Amino acid sequence: MNTPNNSRAYALCIYCGSRMGNLPSYGDAAAALGHAIGKRGWAMVYGGGKVGLMGTVADAALAAGADVTGIIPDGLMRREVGHPGLTRLEVVDSMHTRKQRMAELADAFVALPGGIGTLEELFEVWTWQHLGYHAKPVALLNVGGYYDGLLSFMRQVLASGFIDQGQHDLLIVDDNIERLLDRLAAATRPGTTSDYGHI
Repeated sequence: MNTPNNSRAYALCIYCGSRMGNLPSYGDAAAALGHAIGKRGWAMVYGGGKVGLMGTVADAALAAGADVTGIIPDGLMRREVGHPGLTRLEVVDSMHTRKQRMAELADAFVALPGGIGTLEELFEVWTWQHLGYHAKPVALLNVGGYYDGLLSFMRQVLASGFIDQGQHDLLIVDDNIERLLDRLAAATRPGTTSDYGHI
């Protein structure tokens, strides 16, 4: 399936842990997501790492025939965590440039289980979406209820008046990979533009 607005492959940006976590289900979900991306003829964009869930989802997407682009800061590349087998690996000067470049290349965003870096990336693109810097869908793959606590907290934030219902409802949440990917494709608006340069 191609992106709704042109003939290039629909590019999904993946945020996830650079560790595997302590449940096999996390790695299983990362591998299944990578496989599903390739099976649909989609492309993948991510942080360029070869370790943890990052490496797992990239390897699975590559094995399923997906075009996989990694964006990694030079400092992490020097620590030898960059994935050498990607379709493309772009080495950039900073974490900020990395995140901006990933966002530019993506048609939609999905967060799998991960740590503070994953959360930071998720909240940043969710915030950018709310502020109108992009109109690309943002989603959580809630593997085994991993994000239940976060979702409960966001309902508290909503009830406390710090976000409105529209902001809250921008985030797509699902625990089923195929259904989540279908929802992202349906939510992607033709002719989507971005204004990351003015953030």
